[in-house]
Amino acid sequence: MRRSSKGVVFRRIEGGRLKIAKEPLLILETFIQDENKKKEAGGVLLGRMIKNRKDIVIDSVSTPQKKDKRKRTFFKRNNEHQTIINEEWEKSDGTCNYLGEWHTHPEAIPSPSGVDLKNWKKQLRNAKYEGDTLFFIIVGIKEIVAYEGSNSNLKIQELVKYE
Repeated sequence: MRRSSKGVVFRRIEGGRLKIAKEPLLILETFIQDENKKKEAGGVLLGRMIKNRKDIVIDSVSTPQKKDKRKRTFFKRNNEHQTIINEEWEKSDGTCNYLGEWHTHPEAIPSPSGVDLKNWKKQLRNAKYEGDTLFFIIVGIKEIVAYEGSNSNLKIQELVKYE
């Protein structure tokens, strides 16, 4: 995966951009499963929606917490991440929002498993969030991929990266 000094930007389905800022991108890259014994990692995406635009910026991510369940090809986050979401919301006076989920895969170019898709649809139905979409990021060994899911029809689509 190429390290970027500016982050990475994806084209959203209905227009606008999804940007992973530099700091959270560097954090995500530290969890790349580039060693055989490295366990899956994951967390939540936090950031902001740009007013009067369809642009979204991921400003921070939570990292694996002590009570998360982690195996080579499995990650389940614990409620500690909800505490992080609540704290960031309060600290930012309501401008830092829960935007979705991230996790790693031990694949060069990752793709979502059936379990991933099922869990993402559950999040779209049940989570409390601003707007009508959530984002899901999978960090692979060589690539990072992003998906956008709609709560109106539970459709999940891969986003195209700006090069």
